[in-house]
Amino acid sequence: MAASGILFILFVLTHMYGNLKAFSGEEAFNEYAHHLRTIGEPMLPESGLLWVIRLGLILALIVHVTSAAILSSRAAKARPVKYAVKKNIRSSFSSRTMRWGGVTLLVFLVWHLLNFTIVKINPSGGATDNPYRLMVDTFDVWWMTIIYLAAMAALALHLHHGTWSALQTLGLTNSPLARQRAKLAGWVVAVVIAGGFSLVPLSVLLGIIEK
Repeated sequence: MAASGILFILFVLTHMYGNLKAFSGEEAFNEYAHHLRTIGEPMLPESGLLWVIRLGLILALIVHVTSAAILSSRAAKARPVKYAVKKNIRSSFSSRTMRWGGVTLLVFLVWHLLNFTIVKINPSGGATDNPYRLMVDTFDVWWMTIIYLAAMAALALHLHHGTWSALQTLGLTNSPLARQRAKLAGWVVAVVIAGGFSLVPLSVLLGIIEK
């Protein structure tokens, strides 16, 4: 669970950085998108390395979801009789929303791939062969931006507790100072990644990034 989670953190951090290319303009953003498909040439065919990364992420997703199911099952078996009154005094909001937050992100991931990668759906009805314009047309629709921002809120909560949990699994929370640092790391990862992803749709909707 921790290993696959760390892999996803590294991926979304890299993906977020790439998305910020939108602030450099259409040419820079499209050049970045094209470069992703040509990495590894001529040793690999076009999009070859990209598909290797995609398959690796699919495998990591399977491991992550399976691990979550196993851990949930273990927790249920360890406490077969539910408490009469369930109290979450010491648990954080992000920890209590991990399961539903994960499901929300999975549903959003399917739509995100349909929107920008697999089918390429343009909500504005425009062209889909230009990555920059597809991105701008998508976030120029206010309700698409709202959906995206809601998903980023779920991502922030998931990253916040997930980072803490991964550090705990790796034995890096064995002292009060270490636990404090782990909590801070969770907030930093959540704010930087989810905040970075949110900048682009917000900037499109507010007219800062223009067509």
